[in-house]
Amino acid sequence: MSTALIIILVLAFFIFMSSFFTVKQQSSVVIERFGKFHSVRNSGLQLKIPIVDRLAGRVNLKIQQLDVIIETKTKDNVFIKMKVSVQFKVIQEKVYDAFYKLEYPHDQITAYVFDVVRAEVPKLKLDDVFERKDDIAIAVKRELNEAMTTYGYDIINTLVTDIDPDIQVKNAMNRINAADREKTAAEFEAESSRIRIVAKAKAEAESKRLQGQGIADQRREIARGLVESVEVLNNVGINSQEASALIVVTQHYDTLQAIGADANSNLILLPNSPQAGSDMLNNMVASFTASNQVGEMMKKNNKKIEKPKPIQPQSGYEDDIQPETKE
Repeated sequence: MSTALIIILVLAFFIFMSSFFTVKQQSSVVIERFGKFHSVRNSGLQLKIPIVDRLAGRVNLKIQQLDVIIETKTKDNVFIKMKVSVQFKVIQEKVYDAFYKLEYPHDQITAYVFDVVRAEVPKLKLDDVFERKDDIAIAVKRELNEAMTTYGYDIINTLVTDIDPDIQVKNAMNRINAADREKTAAEFEAESSRIRIVAKAKAEAESKRLQGQGIADQRREIARGLVESVEVLNNVGINSQEASALIVVTQHYDTLQAIGADANSNLILLPNSPQAGSDMLNNMVASFTASNQVGEMMKKNNKKIEKPKPIQPQSGYEDDIQPETKE
């Protein structure tokens, strides 16, 4: 066998083997014949004409995710950064459109996301952006579906995964939240104090009512006991006046006994008749007057005892003084 034949057989083998190719699951291959689109091959073992057909490219049919970070401002002029995650895939029946009509799908999707977010967010205040982020995501998905379906792409879902205001804005929001919580805590504390004060006042009122009722019952029982005592004394021949005087004297000595039984008592008993008060006042005035008089006499005696001392002339001073002579 000649060398040329061997070379021809080897080339024929490689050409034959290059006619077969495989396509992975969840992907498609675009076949071109002489530079023109010929067909789309799906997963499995496929056959093409060597030299005539070529693999133009592979298209991924899996769900892909693109994260887009956008900086925009709200209606109240607060700049925020939003992260929008777009989940999309190529429609299997429109692989031709996805491969030939759109060259950079990620850039196209990013542009639409920027356009929709910067149109929707400036209509909302900062607090509304957090509350209505789902509405923003729905608006982005609706706009993308209308635009990308033409190019063979299906938008599965769009999610606003992050809203990041400026650090100073976040600190201000935290302070507002903290102040609001402190206000609520102060209101609860004030309400708790009010409840305690009201409960204490009600308890004191009930205590005073019961105390007054006890004093009234005590006085009623004392009066009843006095009546019974007077009736007993009348039965033994003592009239009402004598009985009253006896009861008063008895209570007086009972009071003295009760005071004397307390070792730590600092009570001072004074005469309680009207004349006794006047006499005590006069005695105090007389005592003050006598004290003043004694003080004046002591001052006078001290002045008499202290006599002034004569001034002694210095030595030799008298000899120098000569009486004046008249001419």
